[in-house]
Amino acid sequence: MSVSTLAELPKTGLAGLKENWRSDLLSGFLVFLIALPLCLGISMASGFPPSAGIITAIIGGVLVSRISGSFVTINGPAAGLIVVVYDAVQSLGEGDAMAGYRFTLAAIVVASVIQIFMGIFKAGRLSSFFPASVVHGMLAAIGIIIMTKQIHVVLGVTPEKGSLFSTMAQIPHSFMNMNHEIAIIGFSGLAILIAWSLIKNKTLKMIPAPLVVVLVGIGFARYFDLEHQHMYLFLPDAHFLPHHEETIGPKFLVAISENFMSSFYFPDFSKFATVEFWEAVVTISLVGSLESLLSAMAVDKLDPYKRHSNLNKDLTAVGVGNLVAGCVGGLPMIAEIVRSSANVNNGAKTGWANFFHGSLLLLFVVLFPRLIHSIPLAALASLLVFTGFRLASPKEFAKVMGIGKEQFFMFTVTVIGVIATDLLVGVAIGILVKLSIHLMRGVTFNNLFKMHFDINQKDPDVIYVNIEGAAVFSNMMKLKDALANLATGKTIVFQLNDAYLLDHTVMEFFHDFQHDYEAQGGSCDFLGMEYHESFSEHPLAARRAKPNYS
Repeated sequence: MSVSTLAELPKTGLAGLKENWRSDLLSGFLVFLIALPLCLGISMASGFPPSAGIITAIIGGVLVSRISGSFVTINGPAAGLIVVVYDAVQSLGEGDAMAGYRFTLAAIVVASVIQIFMGIFKAGRLSSFFPASVVHGMLAAIGIIIMTKQIHVVLGVTPEKGSLFSTMAQIPHSFMNMNHEIAIIGFSGLAILIAWSLIKNKTLKMIPAPLVVVLVGIGFARYFDLEHQHMYLFLPDAHFLPHHEETIGPKFLVAISENFMSSFYFPDFSKFATVEFWEAVVTISLVGSLESLLSAMAVDKLDPYKRHSNLNKDLTAVGVGNLVAGCVGGLPMIAEIVRSSANVNNGAKTGWANFFHGSLLLLFVVLFPRLIHSIPLAALASLLVFTGFRLASPKEFAKVMGIGKEQFFMFTVTVIGVIATDLLVGVAIGILVKLSIHLMRGVTFNNLFKMHFDINQKDPDVIYVNIEGAAVFSNMMKLKDALANLATGKTIVFQLNDAYLLDHTVMEFFHDFQHDYEAQGGSCDFLGMEYHESFSEHPLAARRAKPNYS
């Protein structure tokens, strides 16, 4: 789609609702169909009751959509936070699922206050400090962890409690001892998701694959008479994950209260002074904020109207949403990329699509709780296994390898670090490795965190940006801020003759900046690239000055 003119941009607020309610309502309805099963699955995989994910999506749609700085983003629980929240429940609860849940709610409340202040003090730019390969490594590790834990649910087997590596080692045992009825439901879901990803028919693609997975799963559950074969508790305070439920017998369907009002729980701050509590707070706020910012930027690239989100306002809005969600029993939310891309593809024009999606979730959970109860856990687990695979697919590894061996090394180090330790430590290891590589390449410690550049305008229509020394992920924030304040519609000339190192994150930023700036009617030229050699054939690979260039 061609770039729209300012006059063609959809209106916002109530005027936007009046102008675009038909397209936004249709998109909101289709996103609601995708969100319902994903919210349930993400919630239970996180160690929360199934209703918690729906509570968060409702708040993200009804409240956050009205105060956010984005246009077509969908806010709600995401697979990327499963590992963070589950670890918090386990470490804070010490084996007590309900206690861990309420302690984690308190951590979400404190983390949300931090997010609000981050947005107010314009910390949205901090996303620049995380190297692209480290972020991709973090997401790939999260995908591996999700698949490791959820494949057992797909097979209908409860693994013995232990470390992540122990859970991995038990996968062959679970395959050999699978519950065949449950496995049929789980593998049918995976087959549907794979088939749907290969379908080219646009009309058929309008039907959300998660909805098909759930409907087929419900059909199999009734055929196998799961509801009467096994014992269930239809209580809001039942344990939340299959491996927590030894005391109430095997359970293969979603347990949710018929009275939605009984789904609300309040945080417990009694572990406020512990190290584990603050580790959970820092992890939730850091990972949640980073994922939300990255997703919002990715959704902006999908927006056919080329609108740009106010990332700081968006982060503040997500913080407010998380504050409310944490106070009433919900998961933390982010700007969610999968549902947001579906929102764009379905023709959404404004934030009212997000509002409609949240409102429909509220109506459904109030009116049809028994229908939610008939959804098999294996069907939801298949959605999460597929999501995890997309985060950690061989294509992702090959994509990073194509950028360069250096990027692949940092990607792999981050993946192994996250799996072997925890998310924060793994990401920190990846960043330290990246900084160490730059130091070994001759970047001075001072230059490592401060970029040397100047901006001048000798001609009314031409702006020169001269960069000296190293331009790397850890020193690009000031340049990013300076470029964001330049007038649109000019010619920006980047003079790179005196830059001896440009890392992949900076090259990726240059590429995105050029795309966005030219979409607004300007142009960008990069001078001096011919004096640099690339570390791989990838156009955005890291570059350094040629040895014979002076």
